[in-house]
Amino acid sequence: MSLNEAVRVAVIYYSSTGTVFELAKTAATAAEKAGAEVRLRKVRELAPAEAIASNQGWSDHAAATQHIVEASLDDLEWADAIMFGTPTRYGLPASQLKQFIDTAGGLWAQGKLIDKIGSSFTASGTRHGGQETTIVALNNTFYHWGSIIVPPGYADPIQFQMGNPYGTSHTSNNAEVPPGEIELAAMEFQARRVVETTATFVRGRAARFA
Repeated sequence: MSLNEAVRVAVIYYSSTGTVFELAKTAATAAEKAGAEVRLRKVRELAPAEAIASNQGWSDHAAATQHIVEASLDDLEWADAIMFGTPTRYGLPASQLKQFIDTAGGLWAQGKLIDKIGSSFTASGTRHGGQETTIVALNNTFYHWGSIIVPPGYADPIQFQMGNPYGTSHTSNNAEVPPGEIELAAMEFQARRVVETTATFVRGRAARFA
């Protein structure tokens, strides 16, 4: 990219009942406000239609987000920075997001994911429901890709209220409690930090090789 181009951020998520979707939307909006070109993408649903129909919140969210474009490998290659969002599943990322990540082997083999900026966020139904381990597990992907992980850390006062230096996280009380003001502010900060770090890195590299 040239020194005058906006950095490109892909916010790629899975959400069953909408909690992670709210975080992803907030990240995408904050990244745009910070000057980035953004693609908000959901990954393909793998659960059978019967399972989705059996949960009103799940089926309502699926219907409400039909307009969101599904993620493709082109989104990974296009992006300067990738933000992954997922609910916890036994302290691990949801299989829907993992399946999408597993299709990226060709890009990895060609070295096309090296030096991407990476950052992760999550939500769980219960307190201590595996939020930190889920983010760490997602970040293992970035290690293998040769990406540069950018966590929020405690680099902003909001982090001392939200309390997760690995990435924004939320406890939804089994989808009954949406992300609140603190969680959304933390998500906004994480997205801004990703954009600012990406701009510093990518533009510095462009200037070096200009």
